[in-house]
Amino acid sequence: MAGIKVAIIGGTGVYKQNFLANEQDISVDTKFGSVTIKQGEYKKRKVFFMARHGGGHTVPPHLVNYRANLAALKKLEVDAVIATAAVGTLNQNMPPGCRVIIDQFIDFTSHRTLTFYEGKEGYVVHTDFSEPYCPEVRSAIMKAGAKLDQHLFDGGCYLCCEGPRFETPAEIKMFRQWGADLVGMTNLPEVVLAREAGLCYATIALPTNYAAGISKKPLTHQEVLEAMDRDQASLNQLLACCIEEIGAERACSCREAGKNWPKE
Repeated sequence: MAGIKVAIIGGTGVYKQNFLANEQDISVDTKFGSVTIKQGEYKKRKVFFMARHGGGHTVPPHLVNYRANLAALKKLEVDAVIATAAVGTLNQNMPPGCRVIIDQFIDFTSHRTLTFYEGKEGYVVHTDFSEPYCPEVRSAIMKAGAKLDQHLFDGGCYLCCEGPRFETPAEIKMFRQWGADLVGMTNLPEVVLAREAGLCYATIALPTNYAAGISKKPLTHQEVLEAMDRDQASLNQLLACCIEEIGAERACSCREAGKNWPKE
């Protein structure tokens, strides 16, 4: 069990983890670019932490090098990935301050590279997304929440926009009609690339505000940062507990999806 490797991808407001021991920065080179990752240990498990937007939030969502990030985790032979994502909520039953373990997504991006497989390897790969997020990692997160007496919503639909602007009220109205519960800017193509690489991946969505047209005031990035800062201590507890709950043996089909991963 101690041999399992877990990665945490921190979104807006999640730039470090205070529970890691023997922490050090490492650099991982991939054909998509070089990635700096923090490597440490927790409860005898090797843990990698990656700040999606950089340590000082210098990379906007549409310019994140998602392929390099996921290729680096694949190269490190990571077993499971837990991502966090600050989001706006469209669902009155999922208010700001709650936590949602999303199980579906809608991709509303338009200018991002969405796949590792662009035909250059001599074949086309079509990946099944009937169950977009690893059921085993999602279950581990739910168990961790129960252990800590933290209420988590089991399921929700995340709609990913291009960004970096916030959405219009008209767009939010349309997204609600489509069945979206939450809106953000980073889960795509991250979740797709994780599956293509054969990584067990799940996301903890963190609503920080109501979306445009639902919120009574203009949206600001500072509001998101302040909400995340208030939530940081209990989120760290949840992430640490999640690492313990992920099983070394998993019966999901995530790794099977990565069978076409090319040898470097």
